[in-house]
Amino acid sequence: MTKSMTEGKPLRLIISFALPLCLGMLFQQFYSMVDTIIVGKFLGVKPLAGVGATGSLNFLVIGFCMGVCGGFAIPIAQMFGAGRESDLRKYVANCTWLCAGLFTILTVLVVIFSRPLLTLLNTPQDIYEYAYVYIVIIFCGIPCTVLYNMLAAILRSLGDSRTPLFFLAVSSAINIVLDIAFIVLLSTGVEGPALATVISQGISGAVCLIYMKKKFTVLKISGEEWKPRLYHMWNLCYIGIPMGLQYSITAIGALVIQSSINGFGAMAVAGVTAAQKIGNFLTCPFEALGQTMAPYCGQNVGAGRLDRVEQGARWASVCGFVVSAVLLAVVVLFGRPLSMLFLDEPNPEVISYAHRFMWSCASGYVLLVLVNVVRFSIQGMGFSGFAIIAGVLEMIARSLAGTVGVRLFGFTGICLANGLAWIFADAFLIPAFLRCKRKIQRLL
Repeated sequence: MTKSMTEGKPLRLIISFALPLCLGMLFQQFYSMVDTIIVGKFLGVKPLAGVGATGSLNFLVIGFCMGVCGGFAIPIAQMFGAGRESDLRKYVANCTWLCAGLFTILTVLVVIFSRPLLTLLNTPQDIYEYAYVYIVIIFCGIPCTVLYNMLAAILRSLGDSRTPLFFLAVSSAINIVLDIAFIVLLSTGVEGPALATVISQGISGAVCLIYMKKKFTVLKISGEEWKPRLYHMWNLCYIGIPMGLQYSITAIGALVIQSSINGFGAMAVAGVTAAQKIGNFLTCPFEALGQTMAPYCGQNVGAGRLDRVEQGARWASVCGFVVSAVLLAVVVLFGRPLSMLFLDEPNPEVISYAHRFMWSCASGYVLLVLVNVVRFSIQGMGFSGFAIIAGVLEMIARSLAGTVGVRLFGFTGICLANGLAWIFADAFLIPAFLRCKRKIQRLL
């Protein structure tokens, strides 16, 4: 059930690992898109805008959770690559203790502060309650989100990207069925898709846990290995917390952008919401390549195969460049029809906002490829602190676009935000990757 990525052709390994990951993300984005389509079609533009207005706040918190889970899996991948199975299980055990404590506290805090945060974001009053109801339910479901993402990260660290795909597909199917049941049959409001998301992730995580306990003998933890250990917890936090903070710091810039979008009114919020949903769907290959590089580099660093780290990063980038060119063409040709999927009736103003935002982002996908591949490679090598710096640079770029850019260029400033953020991040990450490689060479 496990797979070593320290032997064999890097390109073949990366593609075979990334494809299930990409399919899983497509499933995830598909049910997220279905959420949005059902809300837009059955509840209307304002509920759609309310759900969309929570996007950056959602990413701030849920992105932190996912980043921490991915970071916690890096030492596990390194121990697997080094063949140190007892240490691997100790890291899994201490990861469990940390997740239980850390995310319980986080859930309580974000639920309490949801209203002040939405107010700070300048959420329009006519969509405020829609946004609040939706995001509070999502935040209450953080334990379910963490359960699935932590288990999936552990499986990927062991070289298995197919099992998480299966359980994500199950989660997607459950989510879509519950969406229809809550909104269409039970006539709920925006709480329907939020509950569907939380319930489906909880079921998927629970079933995945049962499956792992039965099938993965390397994860059978003894009583001695279950003991909390400060050394292992420190290493997990040293890598995991910076990865989580990188997402959150990046999201701060997105919050500035969201606040600026809110200032343009409900039509702009709805248009950007539609564009972001489509963009999240299109960028799954880039995210999959990045998440492939974390366990790939972790295993090869653990095995002392640093030459394979550079080869893998190069081939992953080439794959991403090819895909980015194809996706830019898709957006140029089909961007407007795609944005209409989210509306109960054609709205030229919403479609115009959506197409402008979508096209500007797609023009910078080549930059996004490098952000994902290089950043996750650095994290897989064990230098997750650099992720925070990259996140700060992205935050600065988006903040500039959301303040100075909007004053100078209006909505165009918002459209330029992502491209500017990726330029700032790449300018730091590429030299940082070379520095990390040299440092590991000296250690080896």
